[in-house]
Amino acid sequence: MLYRRRHILKGCLAIALVVLGADYYLSHANAAPQTQADAEDGVQVLTRGPVHEAFAETVTFDPEPGIIVPGMPPESIEELPPELRPEGENVAWIPGYFAWDEERSDFLWVSGIWRDLPPGRQWVPGYWAELAEGSQWISGYWADAALSELRYLPEPPATIEVGPNIEAPSVDHHWLPGCWIWHEDRYAWRPGYWAPVQPDWDWIPAHYVWSPRGYVFVDGYNDYSVTRRGVLFAPVFFSADIYSRSGYSYSPTTVINLAQFTSHLFSRPQYNHYYFGDYYAASYNNAGYYPWFSYTASGHGYDPFYARQRWQHRENSDWQHNLETDFGHRRDNDGARPARTLAAQIENVTNAADSDDENPRIAMSLEELTTSEKSTQRFETMDREERQKLGQRGQEIRKYRKERQQLEAKASVTSAENTVPGTPLAPEQVKLPMSPIAAKTDGTPGKNAKFPEMQETPELDLKVEPVPRTARDATRNPGAKKNEPKLPGGERKPPTKSGKSMDKPTIEPEPNKKVDPKPDRPKVDPNPNRPKADSKPDRPTADPKPDRPKVDPKPDRPKVDPKPDRPKVDPKPDRPKVDPKPDRPKVDPKPELPKVDPKPDRPKVDPNP
Repeated sequence: MLYRRRHILKGCLAIALVVLGADYYLSHANAAPQTQADAEDGVQVLTRGPVHEAFAETVTFDPEPGIIVPGMPPESIEELPPELRPEGENVAWIPGYFAWDEERSDFLWVSGIWRDLPPGRQWVPGYWAELAEGSQWISGYWADAALSELRYLPEPPATIEVGPNIEAPSVDHHWLPGCWIWHEDRYAWRPGYWAPVQPDWDWIPAHYVWSPRGYVFVDGYNDYSVTRRGVLFAPVFFSADIYSRSGYSYSPTTVINLAQFTSHLFSRPQYNHYYFGDYYAASYNNAGYYPWFSYTASGHGYDPFYARQRWQHRENSDWQHNLETDFGHRRDNDGARPARTLAAQIENVTNAADSDDENPRIAMSLEELTTSEKSTQRFETMDREERQKLGQRGQEIRKYRKERQQLEAKASVTSAENTVPGTPLAPEQVKLPMSPIAAKTDGTPGKNAKFPEMQETPELDLKVEPVPRTARDATRNPGAKKNEPKLPGGERKPPTKSGKSMDKPTIEPEPNKKVDPKPDRPKVDPNPNRPKADSKPDRPTADPKPDRPKVDPKPDRPKVDPKPDRPKVDPKPDRPKVDPKPDRPKVDPKPELPKVDPKPDRPKVDPNP
């Protein structure tokens, strides 16, 4: 009996270690020692969620304002980097941040990352801006490290990128999308082009990032391929009583398996984030989650991961079909999807130990990654002093984030909605503080890698006219402006660009209010301004006459067209020539009336005497 009790106690202890151990090796071995994350109540390590923006920056053709959610996020968590760090002089620790999880209706923590910094770039972190109805996310981006001044630009026109229009020079070329470029006092189109694929490097094409002060242009740059970018740690959900403790700190130890990264990768342009993990249900597609291999084809943006893998599998004609088949299988079968939490994944691995189930495992412990023979990364151990020094990076980032927030909280850039018709739009140029996270500018890419070659871009096509965004959206995705459907697991709706809470059903029509004003922008500013450099006869093609009375009525024309010029267009002296009174006798003169039916002839025809 005593032996049986001991046996039961040992079994319970083993099960507890498996469930609570965050350093489980994701193999059929026994559980590793537990970690802080799963040893505490109120701390849940997730195996799905948003990808840290500094690890993977999204490229959206038509950027829009960030999402608005109810409430403000908590204060950032004191986060310490783990003891092991990747080798390399250009590797930096980038702290995490809070992101909104609409299914929980709460904030989760996007853990910090080890990042091999893109050559010649500096990280400008995102932030939450406080609004009357909640908070709005302003995305981060990789800016040029040599950039000392920043320009906030008016909203760029809708993209006209439709993909390749000529055959590729060779199978070792890939298509890079076109982009609107600010040129003098207007936007000009830079066409897409074929460029040679550079092994081990991903080209991030030029794009724009929205901010409250205006749109920021991010020029194209080279980044490491995903398996060489660093270490991506799993996001975490904290209960409020955990991160509110005085002196509490967190150090991530669960990493995302980058070999499985693109197998379960989604892009969500509305949130300006990549997502990984289980977002396979059909309802997620309706909510704006695009599988990574279909994002480029959707017309919303460009996916460098897909471009690279498509090139790597260029000899396999069934590659795309296999991706779609695997995705359909996971969409239709819950059991084929990856687990959503680390605890659920450990349970799946335990249950599958004696079966042939190949349920995908997306996370692993940092210790397993560092000891794996398959890993191409090499790690080194840091002492306590170095860890604390890197831990202070969070304070530096918070300070820099606040500087950016104050800079962008000022008056917005002059836009098409508040400018006088005919006045050229002018960007605002401000001084950009140097980020505490910046790559070396001496041409050293790090990791003993060959420095990538910059892509040569084509010249601007000044003849291309801009396209209103709403016209482009209606053509590309007729249902894009409809209300988003409910997500699984609740009656809540995701937050919208309108800035309203997801919990209020009365806000469903609100997205249209953000979209409807856009068609009016081209009438006020855009095409009519550009022809000024050319000739006046071109104006009717850019701004049809039927629309002018609505936007620029005649009483307001003196503001746009000086009075001295008006006589040339519609002078008053010319009006009598059109219908003057003196000319009327010429058309119907009175002297001719007697010839037709003169009164004097009547007595002669029928005299009374």
